[in-house]
Amino acid sequence: MAGQRSAADRRASRPRPRPRRESLYDRVAEETAGVVIRRYSTSFGLASRLLGPDVRQHVENIYALVRVADEIVDGSASGAGADQMTVARILNDLERDTDDAMQQGYSANLVVHAFALTARETGFGTELTAPFFASMRADLSATEHDTASFDDYVYGSAEVVGLMCLRAFLQHETVSAADDATLVHGARRLGAAFQKVNFLRDLAADYEQLGRSYFPDIDVPNLTEAEKNRLLDDIDADLAESAAVIPMLPRSSRRAVALAQALFSELSVRLRATPAQQLIRSRVRVPNPVKLRIAAAAASGRLPRKGTP
Repeated sequence: MAGQRSAADRRASRPRPRPRRESLYDRVAEETAGVVIRRYSTSFGLASRLLGPDVRQHVENIYALVRVADEIVDGSASGAGADQMTVARILNDLERDTDDAMQQGYSANLVVHAFALTARETGFGTELTAPFFASMRADLSATEHDTASFDDYVYGSAEVVGLMCLRAFLQHETVSAADDATLVHGARRLGAAFQKVNFLRDLAADYEQLGRSYFPDIDVPNLTEAEKNRLLDDIDADLAESAAVIPMLPRSSRRAVALAQALFSELSVRLRATPAQQLIRSRVRVPNPVKLRIAAAAASGRLPRKGTP
């Protein structure tokens, strides 16, 4: 399975970081990536403000490409009139453009160009992008998952994004092989928790609008309290493992990751307090005042106890 590669294998296949001389085109590409992600996610905007400036730009570059790929498979392309085969071709073209840009250092697509700048500078390549695009491609054909395909999907759609960000966090850091392996584990667990929380809070939209059911052996219209709590127990275990690793992160990224962790922990609490049958009819959110309170706590270097009002 793609998600079972060792840390040593990943380090061996990882491209060497490549410095660059910033051009006007580079700056415009990165500004474009920033606009894309800030318009799509208020939570991301809050967390990204706590990143060091150099790290922040890399993370914005990564998430902008992820957002574009999500839009292709989640309806923007079909909403413009593209049929299933055309949507698949568009996604394949995006992956090919991304691969070429990581190799050559240039793309006419501004978001892809910004992403490639980050990949080249922080030292990752197709060992992370190929699983990501494989998961995006699965959304075009798979409407249900078994345990194996679910694990592969979560690895490719979320865990590798955490690994991309980790490479940005550690760009100017020297860590031991043991610490790198621990940080990789934490990044994967946090990415998995984020994705599973999103699956649970988007149960209704994914099932009714997109015809997808991600969690194995879950009959969405008949979700029970026991099943909901079992899924949340798994999510909370991922969050606990990722939280234990946060103190090892560089100062330039630690507070932002702690904020993201806290926001999703708050979502977990609210999902557990929401009846299962309500989850399949509405989307659970963290109110903006609560987000701001958590953000202020993270900015000051402290976070409230999980689930406090």
